Amino acid sequence: MDELMESLRERFTQMQNRMIAAMNQLDNEDLNWRPGKESNSIANLVIHISGNVHQRIESGIEGKIDTRDREAEFDQDVYYEKEELIDIISKSFSKIIKVISNLSTEDLLKMQTIRSQKVTNFEVLMRCATHFSEHLGQILYIAKMRTKDTYVSTSIPRKND
Repeated sequence: MDELMESLRERFTQMQNRMIAAMNQLDNEDLNWRPGKESNSIANLVIHISGNVHQRIESGIEGKIDTRDREAEFDQDVYYEKEELIDIISKSFSKIIKVISNLSTEDLLKMQTIRSQKVTNFEVLMRCATHFSEHLGQILYIAKMRTKDTYVSTSIPRKND
């Protein structure tokens, strides 16, 4: 079980590092830019991830009161400075990594209800990993759109011929 949890912690750490590396290549305008009217900005995605960590981890696993306003996360008027967004991502991922580090096997098997469905805390963590990976892809894609040829890969760079 320890190896599995270490793997999860590493996965969340990698996501955090790649998000921050992409955001560091952008300015405030880029971070708040939307590809289209129905699309989200990187700022929206960061706030959404933070809301998800609050609801699923702090409230669902730790038992804190759920104060999430999910609809506000997608507000078209959301605007954040780069430093604020990096701080939000850092705190969100630090929270999830800390919680993972402190969970016992019994805690992992405890149930919580998400959208009328009973799931284990382990399943919640797996869903978060999948969900955040999807948003990491969106963040990377927006960063590439905004920086064009100056984008520096956050993963394994392509070989140049």
